[in-house]
Amino acid sequence: MSDTTAIFNAIEQAKTIIIHRHQRTDPDALGSQFGLKLTLQHAFPDKQIFAVGTIPDDLSWLGQSDTVSDDQYTDALVITVDTANTERIDDDRFNQGRQLVKIDHHPNDDNYGDLSWVLPDASSTSELIVDFIDAHQETLSLTRDAALLFYAGIVGDTGRFLYPATSAHTFAVASELLATGIDAAEVGRHENELSRGLGRLMGDVLANIEIDDFGAAHYVISQAQLASLSLAANEVQPLVSTPGRLADVRAWLLFVENPDGSYRVHLRSKGPAVNELAKAHHGGGHDLASGANAADQQEVDDMIASLSKLMQQWQQTH
Repeated sequence: MSDTTAIFNAIEQAKTIIIHRHQRTDPDALGSQFGLKLTLQHAFPDKQIFAVGTIPDDLSWLGQSDTVSDDQYTDALVITVDTANTERIDDDRFNQGRQLVKIDHHPNDDNYGDLSWVLPDASSTSELIVDFIDAHQETLSLTRDAALLFYAGIVGDTGRFLYPATSAHTFAVASELLATGIDAAEVGRHENELSRGLGRLMGDVLANIEIDDFGAAHYVISQAQLASLSLAANEVQPLVSTPGRLADVRAWLLFVENPDGSYRVHLRSKGPAVNELAKAHHGGGHDLASGANAADQQEVDDMIASLSKLMQQWQQTH
């Protein structure tokens, strides 16, 4: 029995399905979550199907979460999408259902769930969900509304088809989604738009990011800076790839200060893998795109030094 078959059987048997995704959400997490919800509602109109989690204003165009009571988790099938480890799952009630399913495209460092389908080579979880639909098309079908959500997820996680995980299969799935009649330009506009505050912050990142002789770069966004621009820490996600637009930047750290003085760290690379550095600082992720945490300025400095050393070693062999 394949992974998808076991998951499909669990979906067929469940009367209530609750779909979770990761904190500090992004288009792929929401696209796969809401797209799966619409797909299952279309196939199983008699089931109760919910999507939970907090959504920032700039991503509200993708949909709105449901309010679910604790009692509704009793005997429910819970599905997490696009979430590598349990610490990142938005809404800690994910373990209160009858059965837990994990669908993800990150490295499977935390093999949680009663059933799981994890393919780290996939461009996105949205791509995986489309494959899931195609594998069970005797019951599931791709609606236009769901296709738009999946397309948004793929566009988001591939950086508009620029990142290395973009494959021939990714383009085939994107073509399948476009064939439903979705407005790809609309998705592109939404994902390209920035608030005025984010636009000003982007300019400052490009103007003032620190880059060493090895192409290792870093930029720190402080709470004071966020306040001056009327931004919340969870709204800076669209800027994570910005340093990579500079030709002399090969790998970078974007630090975002939390209200308690700790930092959320975004790691990105055009060359050496940075996920081991992320793991050393309470994080993880893909080889070239990871997340981590720094407790204080000392840990920030340690990570900056580690990335510089990593880049120096990488340049010696490339």
